[in-house]
Amino acid sequence: MATTKPDVGALVEQMPETDRELQSKQPPEPDKPDQPRRPRRLDSFGEASKFTGPDPKAAEKIFAEIVAGGRDSILELIGLARDPSDADFKNYKAGYVLHGVALYVGRSENDRQRRLFAETLASQLSSEKLSKAVKGFLIRELQVAGGKEVAETLGRHLQDDELCEYVVQALIAIREGAGVQLRRGLEGATGKNRVTIIQALGVVRDTESAGALQRALSASDSDVRIAAACALGNIGDSGSVVALIKAADEAKGWEGIQNTKACLVLAERLLAAGKKADANRIYTHLRDSRTEAGERYVREAAEKALSGDQ
Repeated sequence: MATTKPDVGALVEQMPETDRELQSKQPPEPDKPDQPRRPRRLDSFGEASKFTGPDPKAAEKIFAEIVAGGRDSILELIGLARDPSDADFKNYKAGYVLHGVALYVGRSENDRQRRLFAETLASQLSSEKLSKAVKGFLIRELQVAGGKEVAETLGRHLQDDELCEYVVQALIAIREGAGVQLRRGLEGATGKNRVTIIQALGVVRDTESAGALQRALSASDSDVRIAAACALGNIGDSGSVVALIKAADEAKGWEGIQNTKACLVLAERLLAAGKKADANRIYTHLRDSRTEAGERYVREAAEKALSGDQ
């Protein structure tokens, strides 16, 4: 650890100004009839380029110095971060440095520093001093640098309408410990939060949530039902075969299409896991029950799987 606390504000200000800021300080070039006007550097929106990054070695030195300052320096850096919509937003620099530190500590040789950084960021998610926008930014940095040590803290914010999506993405990236937090978060979750959490349980393939997801197949919200079917397909649990077939048979229109797709995904997962009998149960049912002209592709996919021609 550093013996002298670094001046975090001064370090942040060493970041270069954006190209737009630099251009705004330059006097306009006079027109020269005999010379073509120099083209401006343009970004994809046809505007002056927003940013020229710092020298990588110089930036890394800044990141290292802030991390060496420990928790207090990281907290000071967080305190400088602002969302562009905040009234006291000045520039991008603190946010840029915070992201740079997240990448810096994410290296395997810096795991102790990574944990310190992640735990410090996570500790501020309940702070009343930070806006939701800044908290969302911190969670996105935890998606980069966080590990199992912050999974539980992140899970406490799954019920927050503004932060849930960010929390879910961070937990998916962290993986370890994500399942238990998502299962807890599902209890009492409503609306888009419930759908988002259900989808995430499928992504992390949390087998312990299969029972709750099967119950969600009969929810009043069709988005919840479709998400649950998709998640069960991804998880690949043989105990979901009957429930998912039933959901696919009973649903109509778009929901029926999605649930049938979930059945095919579940069968693929089961086949890959060596559970051929369970997979064939799904394929046989789909082959024999999907008799409409518009369902031909389902029959053909099932027949192909049953023939072993995959």
